Amino acid sequence: MSIKDNLLQRVQQQLEFIYAEVELNISYLDFSKMLVETITQYSDLQQPEPHKNLWTEKDAILITYGDSITQYDSQHNVLEKPLHTLHRFLNDYIAPTINSVHILPFYPYSSDDGFSVINYVSVNESLGEWSDVNAIAKDYNLMADLVINHCSSRSLWYANFKKGKGIGHDYFMPGDPNWDLTQVVRPRTSELLKLAKTKKGEKFVWCTFSHDQVDLNFQNPNVLNEMVNIIAFYIRQGVKVFRLDAVAFLWKKPGTSCINLEETHEAVRLFRTLIEHVAPNAIIITETNIPNRENLAYFGNANEAHCIYNFSLPPLLINTLLTGNNRYLKQWMMSMPPAQNGTCYFNFIASHDGVGLRPAEGLLSDKEINELVGTIQSFGGRVSLRTLPDGSTRPYEMNIALYDALQGTTKGPDSFNEARFLCAHAIMFAMEGIPGVYIHSMIATQNDYEKVKHTNSNRSINRHRWDELELIQKLNDDTHHNRIFNGMRHLLKVRTKQKAFHPNATQFTLHINEQVFGFWRQSMDRKQSIFCIFNITDELISLTLAEINLVVTDNWWDLVTGNEINDTQEIIELKPYQCMWISNVNS
Repeated sequence: MSIKDNLLQRVQQQLEFIYAEVELNISYLDFSKMLVETITQYSDLQQPEPHKNLWTEKDAILITYGDSITQYDSQHNVLEKPLHTLHRFLNDYIAPTINSVHILPFYPYSSDDGFSVINYVSVNESLGEWSDVNAIAKDYNLMADLVINHCSSRSLWYANFKKGKGIGHDYFMPGDPNWDLTQVVRPRTSELLKLAKTKKGEKFVWCTFSHDQVDLNFQNPNVLNEMVNIIAFYIRQGVKVFRLDAVAFLWKKPGTSCINLEETHEAVRLFRTLIEHVAPNAIIITETNIPNRENLAYFGNANEAHCIYNFSLPPLLINTLLTGNNRYLKQWMMSMPPAQNGTCYFNFIASHDGVGLRPAEGLLSDKEINELVGTIQSFGGRVSLRTLPDGSTRPYEMNIALYDALQGTTKGPDSFNEARFLCAHAIMFAMEGIPGVYIHSMIATQNDYEKVKHTNSNRSINRHRWDELELIQKLNDDTHHNRIFNGMRHLLKVRTKQKAFHPNATQFTLHINEQVFGFWRQSMDRKQSIFCIFNITDELISLTLAEINLVVTDNWWDLVTGNEINDTQEIIELKPYQCMWISNVNS
């Protein structure tokens, strides 16, 4: 059977599963041919290799908006397109320690800092144009958002919906107040259904996130084909990593939770099938800010997402460093299954969004979550809420710059901010998976209260826009920005040289005590071992080599400092928040 015939057969089987309860006006065979023709419009078919790791220890992803760094004149006028500025900053300050970049939605948008897309195939002209995106994609592995669940109420599609004709007029998910929507899981407090005035009368549409973000109706085959068309276009533009935004909400079915439905999982598998047959080295990352067990399901059987966001890591790691106790972080790490070859975790501590609390459900008690939220609020953070099915509200995420979130402990602010911050990243960089570093963590940006005031959005607190010259000055002066930036670059530079830090290398949790967090990594060829040891408290701690199972007959080095640990040394003293990557290979 040819590659094309095999692909058509697989796609048809997947469509039959997804649309089993939908009356289609097209046969499954014709539907399959349409999708295959769409995905191959710019690329030839290729045979994907199953269970292939598309990443190494050299991979790390910088997360940034296209205008996080902008060049201004003295009157605060923008002097050049921000994508030019970003590309220069990447080349001058980020390379070669980070080889990939996630540019958050760079399309025309109407709200939510890009996640309410007006036009999926255009670049926001205030940022630049496709040639600027192409140039960055030539120098770095480019990760881009496929905002798949919804689009802007100011889009041409929605305008055509109101007119009742034209492309997009039937793209949106209808709603009915008489449906059973009591079980629908919501990440927001706004009303789920929005009343729209159209040429054909008043109609309700589904809005999971906001009334400016109208949900797309994937029960319409044309919507699925439109998304495949956009994917094919992005591949042509140099996108290597596809971030499926809010994909857990893709399929709706009244009387259910409308999240993580089997049709949604099969749709992700379908996207994987189509993408890997035209771009075998492309990667799908699912953005599913949900409880841990549900999140893990997006790996499928190594046939769904290549990577999943490790959403439980940020709240657990922050909680560990604020309390000085690693019990919950250790329990979670011990419970996490190793990723199969061809899949891996995407680790992060901070992002453009807040620190999600749903992924901590079942891992931290309500009391511990409330204490965590209280500490973050005392450090100047904000808290965003979601509405439960019974109409009550619950904390959904904490909004704060990570540098400020780690300014102290539950006892209050202290002098260990920088050490604690670097400790958090040393843990994340050493873990199984690919590390993602938010640009404002890389340069230790603090809370932006002015932007919150201006936008009236809690998430703006961690979305500062830097003036390029001001930032470069701070990175060159003796500032906390300079010290953190250089500390982060040092850790990343060391990391990229260690085969034991391959995203799929073996990982075992160490049992030391609740004040010292530790795990062991071993390279896939078993030639390198690294004992990763972290003092997660504000006190000096002494350890014996036996407590970390170090075989003193071998030669060992702390990769962070470059110091050798010899066989006469019986005690290791760890300063507050000190990190050690102890390896039998000095590189």
